[in-house]
Amino acid sequence: MALDISPSSDRSARPRRRGHDPESVLSAAVAVFNERGYDGTSMEDLARALGVTKSAIYHHVPGKEQLLARALDRALDGLSELVADERATCGPAVDRLEWVVRQSVRVLTERLPYVTLLLRVRGNSATERAALARRAELEAFAGRLVEEAAAEGAIRPGLDPALVTRLLFGAVGSIAEWHRPERDAPAADVADALVRMTFEGLRRA
Repeated sequence: MALDISPSSDRSARPRRRGHDPESVLSAAVAVFNERGYDGTSMEDLARALGVTKSAIYHHVPGKEQLLARALDRALDGLSELVADERATCGPAVDRLEWVVRQSVRVLTERLPYVTLLLRVRGNSATERAALARRAELEAFAGRLVEEAAAEGAIRPGLDPALVTRLLFGAVGSIAEWHRPERDAPAADVADALVRMTFEGLRRA
């Protein structure tokens, strides 16, 4: 019997390229945004990264800005959840502040590509400005915790609460620039080290 090498038979023998779903499209888009910058990324760039046509991407999302919005929401939703937690709203302010710092590190490392993207937006579009407004609300919440801790006498006198807030959460944000889960210490260890270095100097003796 002759071997059937017709085009249809040949196609069926080839391994099929894995299809994409909304989650894989978003993940790939965030990787490209972080590498090239959002403004420097085109739909052609995203299509090449995914190995599909542009029309295939439009099957999942209306356009590039919607991908950005979904990515920024992924980062911000994690942060919003932690500040709404009872452990961030009940008890001594300095203990709540420490908990928020620890959990911020956890969210950052668990959602590293998304938080990295959030930290890099500059307000060049309505989507970016909306994300920055949400981020500002979260930072204001942290600032109020520092002010409450100072009012309760739990942190050293003479420290400017606004400066303390910037230093604490600037340190948290810097983790996005160097932390790589596959090679670095676990998130809990990173949080422990950060809390020890900052709160031992912050808490009133």
